[in-house]
Amino acid sequence: MTQNAQNIYTLRYPENSGFDETKIFFYKDSPDLNRFFFEENKTDARRLFVTDTTIAALPCMRTFTSSFKADAESHAGKTAETFTRGKDALIILGAGEKFKTIESVLSIVRTALEGNFNRNCIFTGIGGGVVCDMTGFAASMFKRGVLAEFVPTTLLADVDASVGGKTGCDFESYKNMIGAFYPAKNIHIWSSFIQTLPQNEFISGLAEAIKTAFLFSAELTELFLSQKDSVMKREQDVLDGIVEQCARAKAKIVSEDFREHGDRAFLNYGHTFGHALESVAGLGKVTHGEAVAWGMSRAVCVSLARGVCSKEFADKTLKTLALYGYETGAVHSALKNIPSEKTATLILNAMKKDKKNNSAKIRLTLQSGPQQTFVSEADDEEILSVLTEQE
Repeated sequence: MTQNAQNIYTLRYPENSGFDETKIFFYKDSPDLNRFFFEENKTDARRLFVTDTTIAALPCMRTFTSSFKADAESHAGKTAETFTRGKDALIILGAGEKFKTIESVLSIVRTALEGNFNRNCIFTGIGGGVVCDMTGFAASMFKRGVLAEFVPTTLLADVDASVGGKTGCDFESYKNMIGAFYPAKNIHIWSSFIQTLPQNEFISGLAEAIKTAFLFSAELTELFLSQKDSVMKREQDVLDGIVEQCARAKAKIVSEDFREHGDRAFLNYGHTFGHALESVAGLGKVTHGEAVAWGMSRAVCVSLARGVCSKEFADKTLKTLALYGYETGAVHSALKNIPSEKTATLILNAMKKDKKNNSAKIRLTLQSGPQQTFVSEADDEEILSVLTEQE
């Protein structure tokens, strides 16, 4: 399994978590999944591969996907196609946030059930955060838990979604409202997949990487400020460094606080505002990363209004986000079709339904300075004050 891996990181979970470890493999060659899974890493266990229509169509995936044949007997569902290759199967789901539903998750489960997969099987998610989240969730449910492994194909999945064991799907208009903590056994990261991303998906993933820099690394924060051209040109050595630093940083905090009872909550920086924006705008209308970036801009404005951070720090945060084209104003343009007098209240109400809240107040991750992060509750007035354009 490690034949072409340049580096390997072992994420070990707390003794009382119910899980032992996840191995994260970092590769610097081009992905050849056909060779990787069917020649170098053959296993007696049956694999159910899960991907989406966008990833399945990539040139680097054609040899892999074309080796499967359509399953005429499948009843996976209207939004999925299934294929077989020997003892293994492949399900191709619709691409994008609008397909991150319980119906898609159940399509994975149904495919495994119809294929008579047993408890020794492996669910292998090949895709971005949506695919990894749903594959892990399906694995957690099928026959009360089977092994999951991921091949993340987006920057966002490399640095965040595939690492740490949060799985799930959206419910109605709410982000990740159904799910489980269920980590993958192995994660195989080929950061060269990033070169295949459309620009909006690349920018989306960068937001999570910048968030990780804000939380844990002054050096990485400075890289984003000083090496924008290299980042935006997707220079592979720069991307390799960003991906590995971010994945390791997240893995470290997850190893210390798997179920988010403590410092793992720091990883939610920007997410409470961001998830609310995604819900109010309509899931899929604004990318997750763009929403999180806007959420970080609102969070630092809460810190500034409280007087817990300096204006210099807040300005540097906003400057870094704006440098990469993220919106940092009080009202995001994705809400332009909603009457301005209603947007703040709609965002506030969506934030009140956030799963991280423990009381009537809204639980926020905030910063008081570089890599100085804390969790605090905010009242309605604080939230509304940073969602309204100041005259």
